[in-house]
Amino acid sequence: MTDWAPEIEELRRRREMALEMGGEGRVAAHHAAGKLTVRERIERLLDPGSFAEFGVLAGSATYDESGALTDLRPSNFVMGLGTIGGRKVVVAGDDFTIRGGSTEGSAGGKQGYAEKMALELRLPIIRLVDGQGGSVATVEKIGRTYPPGRPDYLTLTRVFNTVPALSAALGSVAGLGSARVAASHFSVIVEATAQMFVGGPPVVKAALGLDLSKDELGNAALQCGSGAVDNAAASEDDALRQLKTVLSYLPDNVWAQPPSIASDDPAGRRDEALLGIVPRNRRRAYSMRAVIGHVVDRDSFFEVGRAFAKSFITGYARLRGRAVAVMGNDPTYLAGAITADAARKMARFIDTCDMFHLPVVNFVDNPGYMVGPEAERQDTIREGVRSLFAVYQATVPWVSIMVRRAYGIAGGAHANTRGLNLRYAWPSAEWGSLPMEGGIEAAYRREIAAAPDPAAHRQQIDERLGRFRSPFRTAESFDIENIIDPRDTRPLLCDWVEMAYQTGATDLGPKTRGTRP
Repeated sequence: MTDWAPEIEELRRRREMALEMGGEGRVAAHHAAGKLTVRERIERLLDPGSFAEFGVLAGSATYDESGALTDLRPSNFVMGLGTIGGRKVVVAGDDFTIRGGSTEGSAGGKQGYAEKMALELRLPIIRLVDGQGGSVATVEKIGRTYPPGRPDYLTLTRVFNTVPALSAALGSVAGLGSARVAASHFSVIVEATAQMFVGGPPVVKAALGLDLSKDELGNAALQCGSGAVDNAAASEDDALRQLKTVLSYLPDNVWAQPPSIASDDPAGRRDEALLGIVPRNRRRAYSMRAVIGHVVDRDSFFEVGRAFAKSFITGYARLRGRAVAVMGNDPTYLAGAITADAARKMARFIDTCDMFHLPVVNFVDNPGYMVGPEAERQDTIREGVRSLFAVYQATVPWVSIMVRRAYGIAGGAHANTRGLNLRYAWPSAEWGSLPMEGGIEAAYRREIAAAPDPAAHRQQIDERLGRFRSPFRTAESFDIENIIDPRDTRPLLCDWVEMAYQTGATDLGPKTRGTRP
Protein backbone atom coordinates (compact mmCIF):
# COMPACT_ATOMS: atom_id res chain seq x y z
CA MET A 1 0.00 0.00 0.00
CA THR A 2 1.31 3.44 -0.93
CA ASP A 3 0.46 6.87 0.36
CA TRP A 4 -1.43 7.54 -2.90
CA ALA A 5 -3.70 4.50 -2.70
CA PRO A 6 -6.88 6.61 -2.11
CA GLU A 7 -6.21 8.70 -5.21
CA ILE A 8 -5.47 5.63 -7.32
CA GLU A 9 -8.77 4.14 -6.17
CA GLU A 10 -10.57 7.40 -6.98
CA LEU A 11 -9.01 7.37 -10.44
CA ARG A 12 -10.27 3.82 -10.99
CA ARG A 13 -13.78 4.74 -9.78
CA ARG A 14 -14.01 7.82 -12.02
CA ARG A 15 -12.84 5.85 -15.04
CA GLU A 16 -15.53 3.27 -14.40
CA MET A 17 -18.14 6.03 -14.25
CA ALA A 18 -16.92 7.41 -17.55
CA LEU A 19 -17.10 4.00 -19.22
CA GLU A 20 -20.79 3.74 -18.26
CA MET A 21 -21.45 6.53 -20.80
CA GLY A 22 -25.11 7.58 -20.66
CA GLY A 23 -26.09 4.72 -18.42
CA GLU A 24 -27.43 1.23 -18.96
CA GLY A 25 -30.86 2.37 -20.18
CA ARG A 26 -29.59 4.80 -22.80
CA VAL A 27 -26.94 2.38 -24.03
CA ALA A 28 -29.64 -0.27 -24.44
CA ALA A 29 -31.83 2.17 -26.38
CA HIS A 30 -28.85 3.04 -28.58
CA HIS A 31 -28.29 -0.65 -29.35
CA ALA A 32 -32.00 -1.14 -29.99
CA ALA A 33 -31.78 1.54 -32.69
CA GLY A 34 -29.20 -0.62 -34.46
CA LYS A 35 -26.19 1.50 -33.49
CA LEU A 36 -22.89 0.81 -31.79
CA THR A 37 -21.72 2.98 -28.91
CA VAL A 38 -18.81 5.30 -29.49
CA ARG A 39 -16.49 3.04 -27.52
CA GLU A 40 -17.56 -0.01 -29.49
CA ARG A 41 -16.91 1.90 -32.71
CA ILE A 42 -13.43 2.89 -31.60
CA GLU A 43 -12.68 -0.66 -30.50
CA ARG A 44 -13.65 -2.04 -33.93
CA LEU A 45 -11.82 0.70 -35.84
CA LEU A 46 -8.45 0.47 -34.08
CA ASP A 47 -5.93 -2.30 -33.63
CA PRO A 48 -6.82 -4.30 -30.48
CA GLY A 49 -5.58 -2.69 -27.28
CA SER A 50 -4.06 0.33 -29.01
CA PHE A 51 -6.48 3.07 -27.84
CA ALA A 52 -4.94 5.60 -25.44
CA GLU A 53 -7.75 7.92 -24.37
CA PHE A 54 -7.34 11.60 -23.50
CA GLY A 55 -9.79 13.40 -21.24
CA VAL A 56 -11.51 10.29 -19.93
CA LEU A 57 -12.21 12.07 -16.62
CA ALA A 58 -13.81 15.16 -18.19
CA GLY A 59 -17.46 15.68 -17.49
CA SER A 60 -20.02 17.13 -15.07
CA ALA A 61 -19.41 16.06 -11.48
CA THR A 62 -21.76 16.11 -8.48
CA TYR A 63 -20.42 16.28 -4.91
CA ASP A 64 -22.03 15.83 -1.50
CA GLU A 65 -21.71 18.32 1.38
CA SER A 66 -18.43 16.78 2.44
CA GLY A 67 -16.93 17.23 -1.02
CA ALA A 68 -17.06 13.54 -1.96
CA LEU A 69 -17.93 12.69 -5.56
CA THR A 70 -21.41 11.19 -5.85
CA ASP A 71 -21.88 11.16 -9.62
CA LEU A 72 -19.97 11.92 -12.81
CA ARG A 73 -21.70 12.41 -16.11
CA PRO A 74 -18.86 12.01 -18.59
CA SER A 75 -18.23 14.27 -21.53
CA ASN A 76 -20.06 13.03 -24.61
CA PHE A 77 -16.92 13.28 -26.74
CA VAL A 78 -14.34 10.47 -26.67
CA MET A 79 -10.91 11.05 -28.18
CA GLY A 80 -7.35 9.80 -28.13
CA LEU A 81 -4.59 8.01 -30.00
CA GLY A 82 -4.56 4.54 -31.47
CA THR A 83 -3.24 2.53 -34.38
CA ILE A 84 -4.76 1.14 -37.58
CA GLY A 85 -2.59 -1.48 -39.20
CA GLY A 86 0.21 -0.28 -36.97
CA ARG A 87 -0.14 3.36 -38.09
CA LYS A 88 -0.74 5.96 -35.39
CA VAL A 89 -3.96 8.00 -35.78
CA VAL A 90 -6.11 10.39 -33.80
CA VAL A 91 -9.65 9.13 -33.33
CA ALA A 92 -12.53 11.24 -32.05
CA GLY A 93 -16.17 10.30 -31.63
CA ASP A 94 -19.47 11.61 -30.28
CA ASP A 95 -21.33 9.72 -27.55
CA PHE A 96 -25.00 9.90 -28.53
CA THR A 97 -26.05 8.28 -25.25
CA ILE A 98 -25.20 11.54 -23.47
CA ARG A 99 -27.23 14.59 -24.51
CA GLY A 100 -27.66 13.17 -28.01
CA GLY A 101 -24.03 13.88 -28.81
CA SER A 102 -24.68 17.63 -28.57
CA THR A 103 -21.61 19.82 -28.91
CA GLU A 104 -22.57 21.57 -25.69
CA GLY A 105 -21.90 18.37 -23.75
CA SER A 106 -18.30 18.20 -24.91
CA ALA A 107 -16.37 19.29 -21.85
CA GLY A 108 -13.30 21.46 -22.05
CA GLY A 109 -13.11 21.85 -25.81
CA LYS A 110 -12.22 18.21 -26.44
CA GLN A 111 -13.24 18.46 -30.11
CA GLY A 112 -10.77 21.26 -30.69
CA TYR A 113 -8.09 19.44 -28.73
CA ALA A 114 -8.43 16.38 -30.94
CA GLU A 115 -7.94 18.53 -34.05
CA LYS A 116 -4.89 20.22 -32.50
CA MET A 117 -3.46 16.83 -31.62
CA ALA A 118 -3.77 15.70 -35.24
CA LEU A 119 -2.27 18.94 -36.49
CA GLU A 120 0.70 19.16 -34.17
CA LEU A 121 1.53 15.44 -34.13
CA ARG A 122 0.98 15.37 -37.92
CA LEU A 123 -1.29 12.36 -37.69
CA PRO A 124 -4.44 11.44 -39.63
CA ILE A 125 -7.69 12.12 -37.79
CA ILE A 126 -10.76 9.93 -37.98
CA ARG A 127 -14.03 11.46 -36.80
CA LEU A 128 -16.91 9.19 -35.77
CA VAL A 129 -19.74 11.71 -35.89
CA ASP A 130 -23.03 11.07 -34.12
CA GLY A 131 -23.86 14.52 -32.80
CA GLN A 132 -26.54 17.16 -32.95
CA GLY A 133 -24.40 20.29 -32.88
CA GLY A 134 -25.35 23.08 -30.49
CA SER A 135 -28.42 23.26 -28.25
CA VAL A 136 -30.51 26.26 -27.26
CA ALA A 137 -30.88 24.67 -23.82
CA THR A 138 -27.35 25.88 -23.17
CA VAL A 139 -28.57 29.49 -23.18
CA GLU A 140 -30.57 28.92 -20.01
CA LYS A 141 -27.74 26.99 -18.42
CA ILE A 142 -25.07 29.66 -18.95
CA GLY A 143 -27.40 32.63 -18.73
CA ARG A 144 -26.40 34.30 -22.00
CA THR A 145 -26.16 33.87 -25.73
CA TYR A 146 -22.93 34.08 -27.71
CA PRO A 147 -21.99 35.01 -31.27
CA PRO A 148 -21.26 32.01 -33.50
CA GLY A 149 -17.72 31.27 -34.56
CA ARG A 150 -15.45 28.93 -32.67
CA PRO A 151 -11.69 29.22 -32.11
CA ASP A 152 -11.16 25.65 -33.39
CA TYR A 153 -12.49 26.51 -36.88
CA LEU A 154 -9.04 27.79 -37.80
CA THR A 155 -7.53 24.57 -36.51
CA LEU A 156 -10.04 22.60 -38.59
CA THR A 157 -8.89 24.54 -41.66
CA ARG A 158 -5.22 23.91 -40.93
CA VAL A 159 -5.86 20.22 -40.30
CA PHE A 160 -7.55 19.92 -43.69
CA ASN A 161 -4.42 21.22 -45.39
CA THR A 162 -1.97 19.14 -43.37
CA VAL A 163 -3.21 15.62 -42.55
CA PRO A 164 -5.85 13.21 -43.85
CA ALA A 165 -9.21 13.91 -42.23
CA LEU A 166 -11.73 11.08 -42.60
CA SER A 167 -15.26 11.14 -41.19
CA ALA A 168 -18.24 8.83 -40.76
CA ALA A 169 -21.83 9.99 -40.19
CA LEU A 170 -23.13 7.31 -37.85
CA GLY A 171 -26.41 8.76 -36.60
CA SER A 172 -28.55 11.86 -36.95
CA VAL A 173 -25.85 14.41 -37.68
CA ALA A 174 -26.75 18.11 -37.66
CA GLY A 175 -25.15 21.55 -37.42
CA LEU A 176 -21.50 21.43 -36.44
CA GLY A 177 -21.57 17.65 -36.75
CA SER A 178 -22.48 17.89 -40.43
CA ALA A 179 -19.77 20.54 -40.91
CA ARG A 180 -17.19 18.16 -39.44
CA VAL A 181 -18.25 15.47 -41.91
CA ALA A 182 -18.06 17.93 -44.81
CA ALA A 183 -14.61 19.15 -43.73
CA SER A 184 -13.08 15.82 -44.69
CA HIS A 185 -11.02 14.30 -47.47
CA PHE A 186 -13.29 11.27 -47.35
CA SER A 187 -16.67 10.76 -45.71
CA VAL A 188 -19.11 7.89 -45.40
CA ILE A 189 -22.69 7.62 -44.09
CA VAL A 190 -24.56 4.52 -42.89
CA GLU A 191 -27.63 3.85 -45.00
CA ALA A 192 -30.12 2.50 -42.46
CA THR A 193 -29.30 4.38 -39.27
CA ALA A 194 -27.75 7.73 -40.21
CA GLN A 195 -28.92 11.04 -41.65
CA MET A 196 -27.19 14.37 -42.11
CA PHE A 197 -28.55 17.91 -42.37
CA VAL A 198 -27.69 21.51 -41.55
CA GLY A 199 -30.81 21.79 -39.41
CA GLY A 200 -33.01 18.93 -38.26
CA PRO A 201 -36.79 18.51 -38.69
CA PRO A 202 -37.78 20.92 -35.85
CA VAL A 203 -35.57 23.66 -37.31
CA VAL A 204 -36.95 23.08 -40.82
CA LYS A 205 -40.52 23.07 -39.48
CA ALA A 206 -40.01 26.40 -37.70
CA ALA A 207 -38.20 28.04 -40.63
CA LEU A 208 -40.11 26.70 -43.63
CA GLY A 209 -43.25 25.09 -42.30
CA LEU A 210 -42.26 21.73 -43.81
CA ASP A 211 -43.02 18.63 -41.78
CA LEU A 212 -40.27 16.18 -42.74
CA SER A 213 -38.77 13.15 -41.05
CA LYS A 214 -35.05 12.85 -40.47
CA ASP A 215 -34.78 10.31 -43.25
CA GLU A 216 -36.72 12.45 -45.72
CA LEU A 217 -34.51 15.41 -44.91
CA GLY A 218 -31.06 13.86 -45.02
CA ASN A 219 -30.88 10.15 -45.83
CA ALA A 220 -27.74 8.52 -47.19
CA ALA A 221 -28.92 8.38 -50.81
CA LEU A 222 -29.75 12.08 -50.78
CA GLN A 223 -26.45 13.17 -49.24
CA CYS A 224 -24.31 10.92 -51.44
CA GLY A 225 -26.28 11.99 -54.51
CA SER A 226 -25.66 15.65 -53.70
CA GLY A 227 -21.95 15.11 -53.08
CA ALA A 228 -22.11 16.23 -49.45
CA VAL A 229 -20.94 12.74 -48.40
CA ASP A 230 -18.66 10.59 -50.54
CA ASN A 231 -19.85 7.03 -49.94
CA ALA A 232 -22.73 5.13 -48.38
CA ALA A 233 -22.18 2.12 -46.13
CA ALA A 234 -24.43 -0.88 -45.58
CA SER A 235 -23.60 -0.98 -41.87
CA GLU A 236 -21.42 0.67 -39.25
CA ASP A 237 -18.84 -2.07 -39.68
CA ASP A 238 -18.83 -1.38 -43.42
CA ALA A 239 -18.34 2.35 -42.72
CA LEU A 240 -15.37 1.61 -40.46
CA ARG A 241 -13.93 -0.72 -43.12
CA GLN A 242 -14.17 2.03 -45.74
CA LEU A 243 -12.42 4.52 -43.46
CA LYS A 244 -9.54 2.08 -42.95
CA THR A 245 -9.36 1.31 -46.66
CA VAL A 246 -9.08 4.96 -47.69
CA LEU A 247 -6.50 5.62 -44.99
CA SER A 248 -4.37 2.80 -46.44
CA TYR A 249 -3.91 4.87 -49.63
CA LEU A 250 -3.01 8.14 -47.88
CA PRO A 251 0.18 9.30 -46.12
CA ASP A 252 0.29 10.42 -42.50
CA ASN A 253 0.70 14.05 -43.54
CA VAL A 254 1.80 16.31 -46.38
CA TRP A 255 5.47 15.74 -45.57
CA ALA A 256 5.22 11.99 -46.26
CA GLN A 257 4.52 9.80 -49.27
CA PRO A 258 1.60 7.35 -49.39
CA PRO A 259 2.37 3.91 -47.96
CA SER A 260 3.12 1.01 -50.28
CA ILE A 261 2.32 -2.65 -49.85
CA ALA A 262 3.56 -5.90 -51.36
CA SER A 263 1.73 -6.96 -54.52
CA ASP A 264 1.65 -10.38 -56.15
CA ASP A 265 -0.01 -9.05 -59.33
CA PRO A 266 2.64 -9.24 -62.09
CA ALA A 267 3.71 -5.84 -63.39
CA GLY A 268 3.91 -7.31 -66.89
CA ARG A 269 0.33 -8.60 -66.95
CA ARG A 270 -1.31 -7.91 -70.34
CA ASP A 271 -5.05 -8.60 -70.26
CA GLU A 272 -6.39 -9.73 -73.64
CA ALA A 273 -9.82 -8.32 -72.75
CA LEU A 274 -8.48 -4.80 -73.27
CA LEU A 275 -8.25 -5.39 -77.02
CA GLY A 276 -12.00 -5.56 -77.48
CA ILE A 277 -13.30 -3.48 -74.61
CA VAL A 278 -13.79 -0.25 -76.60
CA PRO A 279 -16.36 -0.79 -79.38
CA ARG A 280 -15.51 0.29 -82.92
CA ASN A 281 -18.95 1.91 -83.09
CA ARG A 282 -18.19 5.30 -81.56
CA ARG A 283 -21.75 5.73 -80.35
CA ARG A 284 -21.64 2.64 -78.19
CA ALA A 285 -20.71 2.79 -74.52
CA TYR A 286 -18.46 0.46 -72.55
CA SER A 287 -17.36 0.05 -68.93
CA MET A 288 -14.50 2.35 -67.92
CA ARG A 289 -14.49 0.59 -64.56
CA ALA A 290 -13.69 -2.63 -66.39
CA VAL A 291 -10.78 -0.86 -68.10
CA ILE A 292 -9.48 0.33 -64.74
CA GLY A 293 -9.88 -3.14 -63.23
CA HIS A 294 -7.82 -4.72 -66.01
CA VAL A 295 -4.98 -2.22 -65.54
CA VAL A 296 -4.47 -1.60 -61.80
CA ASP A 297 -3.46 -4.22 -59.25
CA ARG A 298 -6.23 -6.79 -58.95
CA ASP A 299 -9.03 -5.83 -56.53
CA SER A 300 -7.20 -2.65 -55.53
CA PHE A 301 -9.60 -0.06 -56.98
CA PHE A 302 -11.68 1.70 -54.31
CA GLU A 303 -14.19 4.11 -55.81
CA VAL A 304 -15.07 7.38 -54.11
CA GLY A 305 -18.29 9.29 -54.80
CA ARG A 306 -19.96 6.88 -57.23
CA ALA A 307 -23.47 8.24 -56.54
CA PHE A 308 -22.46 11.85 -57.26
CA ALA A 309 -21.67 13.29 -60.69
CA LYS A 310 -21.94 9.84 -62.26
CA SER A 311 -20.28 10.77 -65.54
CA PHE A 312 -16.90 11.06 -63.80
CA ILE A 313 -15.14 8.29 -61.88
CA THR A 314 -12.76 8.94 -58.98
CA GLY A 315 -11.03 6.57 -56.61
CA TYR A 316 -7.83 5.04 -55.32
CA ALA A 317 -5.91 2.00 -56.56
CA ARG A 318 -2.46 0.46 -56.61
CA LEU A 319 0.19 -0.28 -59.22
CA ARG A 320 2.90 -2.68 -58.02
CA GLY A 321 1.58 -2.00 -54.53
CA ARG A 322 2.07 1.77 -54.92
CA ALA A 323 -0.95 3.93 -54.14
CA VAL A 324 -2.27 6.02 -57.03
CA ALA A 325 -5.27 8.24 -57.67
CA VAL A 326 -7.52 7.13 -60.51
CA MET A 327 -9.87 9.30 -62.57
CA GLY A 328 -11.89 8.57 -65.66
CA ASN A 329 -14.97 9.42 -67.67
CA ASP A 330 -17.91 7.03 -67.56
CA PRO A 331 -19.27 6.69 -71.11
CA THR A 332 -22.34 4.83 -69.81
CA TYR A 333 -23.68 8.02 -68.19
CA LEU A 334 -24.21 11.16 -70.28
CA ALA A 335 -21.54 9.73 -72.59
CA GLY A 336 -18.97 10.77 -69.98
CA ALA A 337 -19.66 14.49 -70.42
CA ILE A 338 -18.43 16.86 -67.72
CA THR A 339 -21.34 18.41 -65.86
CA ALA A 340 -21.05 21.19 -63.29
CA ASP A 341 -21.15 18.53 -60.55
CA ALA A 342 -18.54 16.41 -62.34
CA ALA A 343 -16.24 19.43 -62.54
CA ARG A 344 -16.65 20.05 -58.81
CA LYS A 345 -15.96 16.40 -58.09
CA MET A 346 -12.87 16.49 -60.30
CA ALA A 347 -11.41 19.64 -58.75
CA ARG A 348 -11.88 18.44 -55.17
CA PHE A 349 -10.37 15.04 -55.94
CA ILE A 350 -7.37 16.52 -57.75
CA ASP A 351 -6.71 18.93 -54.90
CA THR A 352 -6.77 16.06 -52.39
CA CYS A 353 -4.45 13.89 -54.47
CA ASP A 354 -2.08 16.76 -55.14
CA MET A 355 -1.91 17.66 -51.45
CA PHE A 356 -1.13 14.08 -50.39
CA HIS A 357 1.30 13.35 -53.25
CA LEU A 358 -0.75 10.63 -54.90
CA PRO A 359 0.31 10.18 -58.54
CA VAL A 360 -2.69 10.56 -60.85
CA VAL A 361 -3.73 8.13 -63.60
CA ASN A 362 -6.42 9.65 -65.81
CA PHE A 363 -8.40 7.35 -68.13
CA VAL A 364 -9.74 9.78 -70.73
CA ASP A 365 -12.96 9.48 -72.74
CA ASN A 366 -14.16 13.05 -72.50
CA PRO A 367 -16.68 14.32 -75.08
CA GLY A 368 -16.58 17.80 -73.52
CA TYR A 369 -18.70 19.81 -71.15
CA MET A 370 -22.37 18.96 -70.91
CA VAL A 371 -24.44 21.25 -73.14
CA GLY A 372 -28.02 22.46 -73.09
CA PRO A 373 -30.24 24.80 -71.05
CA GLU A 374 -29.85 22.87 -67.78
CA ALA A 375 -26.07 22.83 -68.13
CA GLU A 376 -26.10 26.60 -68.63
CA ARG A 377 -28.31 27.11 -65.56
CA GLN A 378 -25.86 25.09 -63.48
CA ASP A 379 -22.93 27.36 -64.42
CA THR A 380 -21.09 24.49 -66.05
CA ILE A 381 -18.45 26.61 -67.70
CA ARG A 382 -17.32 28.31 -64.48
CA GLU A 383 -17.17 25.02 -62.59
CA GLY A 384 -15.41 23.47 -65.57
CA VAL A 385 -12.76 26.17 -65.64
CA ARG A 386 -12.21 25.70 -61.91
CA SER A 387 -11.51 22.03 -62.52
CA LEU A 388 -9.22 23.01 -65.40
CA PHE A 389 -7.30 25.25 -63.00
CA ALA A 390 -7.03 22.37 -60.52
CA VAL A 391 -5.38 20.25 -63.22
CA TYR A 392 -2.90 22.96 -64.18
CA GLN A 393 -2.10 23.85 -60.56
CA ALA A 394 -1.37 20.25 -59.60
CA THR A 395 2.31 19.35 -59.32
CA VAL A 396 1.91 15.64 -58.54
CA PRO A 397 3.17 13.14 -61.17
CA TRP A 398 0.44 12.57 -63.76
CA VAL A 399 -0.15 10.23 -66.67
CA SER A 400 -3.11 10.17 -69.06
CA ILE A 401 -4.41 7.13 -70.91
CA MET A 402 -6.27 8.43 -73.94
CA VAL A 403 -8.85 5.67 -74.28
CA ARG A 404 -11.24 7.41 -76.64
CA ARG A 405 -12.41 11.03 -76.81
CA ALA A 406 -10.85 14.31 -75.66
CA TYR A 407 -12.77 17.29 -77.00
CA GLY A 408 -12.99 21.00 -76.31
CA ILE A 409 -12.01 22.87 -73.18
CA ALA A 410 -13.05 19.94 -71.01
CA GLY A 411 -10.86 17.59 -73.05
CA GLY A 412 -7.99 20.00 -72.55
CA ALA A 413 -8.15 19.19 -68.84
CA HIS A 414 -6.89 15.65 -69.43
CA ALA A 415 -3.46 16.76 -68.19
CA ASN A 416 -1.25 19.79 -67.68
CA THR A 417 -0.12 20.15 -71.28
CA ARG A 418 2.49 22.77 -70.33
CA GLY A 419 4.39 20.17 -68.33
CA LEU A 420 5.94 16.86 -69.39
CA ASN A 421 2.44 15.76 -70.42
CA LEU A 422 3.05 12.02 -70.27
CA ARG A 423 0.31 10.44 -72.39
CA TYR A 424 -0.40 7.06 -73.91
CA ALA A 425 -3.11 6.84 -76.57
CA TRP A 426 -5.00 3.74 -77.58
CA PRO A 427 -5.78 3.27 -81.30
CA SER A 428 -9.40 4.11 -80.40
CA ALA A 429 -8.41 7.63 -79.30
CA GLU A 430 -9.70 10.77 -81.01
CA TRP A 431 -9.61 14.45 -80.14
CA GLY A 432 -10.20 17.98 -81.32
CA SER A 433 -11.83 21.30 -80.54
CA LEU A 434 -15.27 19.79 -81.23
CA PRO A 435 -16.62 16.30 -81.89
CA MET A 436 -17.04 15.81 -85.63
CA GLU A 437 -20.80 15.39 -85.31
CA GLY A 438 -21.50 18.79 -83.76
CA GLY A 439 -18.58 20.47 -85.49
CA ILE A 440 -19.81 19.61 -88.97
CA GLU A 441 -23.21 21.13 -88.25
CA ALA A 442 -21.54 24.32 -87.01
CA ALA A 443 -18.84 24.69 -89.68
CA TYR A 444 -20.77 23.51 -92.75
CA ARG A 445 -24.30 24.58 -91.90
CA ARG A 446 -24.85 26.80 -94.95
CA GLU A 447 -23.19 24.37 -97.34
CA ILE A 448 -25.34 21.51 -96.10
CA ALA A 449 -28.52 23.58 -96.26
CA ALA A 450 -27.81 24.62 -99.87
CA ALA A 451 -27.18 21.08 -101.09
CA PRO A 452 -29.88 19.30 -103.17
CA ASP A 453 -29.81 16.44 -100.66
CA PRO A 454 -28.68 17.92 -97.29
CA ALA A 455 -28.53 14.55 -95.51
CA ALA A 456 -26.42 12.94 -98.20
CA HIS A 457 -24.13 15.96 -98.38
CA ARG A 458 -23.65 15.91 -94.64
CA GLN A 459 -22.76 12.21 -94.80
CA GLN A 460 -20.24 12.98 -97.54
CA ILE A 461 -18.57 15.64 -95.40
CA ASP A 462 -18.51 13.27 -92.44
CA GLU A 463 -16.76 10.60 -94.49
CA ARG A 464 -14.30 13.12 -95.94
CA LEU A 465 -13.30 14.46 -92.53
CA GLY A 466 -13.39 11.08 -90.86
CA ARG A 467 -10.04 10.08 -92.28
CA PHE A 468 -8.40 12.88 -90.28
CA ARG A 469 -9.74 11.41 -87.02
CA SER A 470 -7.05 8.72 -86.89
CA PRO A 471 -4.62 9.18 -83.95
CA PHE A 472 -1.80 8.05 -86.25
CA ARG A 473 -2.12 11.37 -88.13
CA THR A 474 -1.66 13.21 -84.84
CA ALA A 475 1.35 11.08 -83.91
CA GLU A 476 3.07 12.07 -87.15
CA SER A 477 3.34 15.65 -85.87
CA PHE A 478 4.21 14.52 -82.31
CA ASP A 479 1.01 16.08 -80.97
CA ILE A 480 0.49 12.77 -79.24
CA GLU A 481 3.62 11.18 -77.84
CA ASN A 482 2.74 7.49 -77.78
CA ILE A 483 0.16 5.20 -79.33
CA ILE A 484 0.13 1.83 -77.63
CA ASP A 485 -1.42 -1.60 -77.73
CA PRO A 486 -4.07 -1.41 -74.94
CA ARG A 487 -2.61 -4.58 -73.42
CA ASP A 488 0.61 -2.69 -72.72
CA THR A 489 -1.13 -0.16 -70.48
CA ARG A 490 -0.46 -1.94 -67.20
CA PRO A 491 3.23 -2.72 -67.85
CA LEU A 492 3.85 0.88 -68.86
CA LEU A 493 2.04 2.27 -65.82
CA CYS A 494 3.83 -0.11 -63.46
CA ASP A 495 7.12 1.22 -64.81
CA TRP A 496 5.87 4.82 -64.57
CA VAL A 497 4.70 4.53 -60.96
CA GLU A 498 8.21 3.73 -59.74
CA MET A 499 9.55 6.86 -61.42
CA ALA A 500 6.60 8.86 -60.07
CA TYR A 501 7.43 7.91 -56.50
CA GLN A 502 11.11 8.69 -56.99
CA THR A 503 10.40 12.18 -58.31
CA GLY A 504 7.54 12.71 -55.85
CA ALA A 505 9.91 12.21 -52.94
CA THR A 506 11.61 15.49 -53.85
CA ASP A 507 8.37 17.51 -53.79
CA LEU A 508 6.94 16.85 -50.34
CA GLY A 509 5.39 19.42 -48.02
CA PRO A 510 2.23 21.55 -48.00
CA LYS A 511 0.74 23.26 -51.03
CA THR A 512 1.10 27.00 -50.52
CA ARG A 513 -2.20 27.75 -52.25
CA GLY A 514 -4.11 25.53 -49.78
CA THR A 515 -7.30 23.64 -50.55
CA ARG A 516 -10.93 23.74 -49.47
CA PRO A 517 -13.50 20.96 -48.83
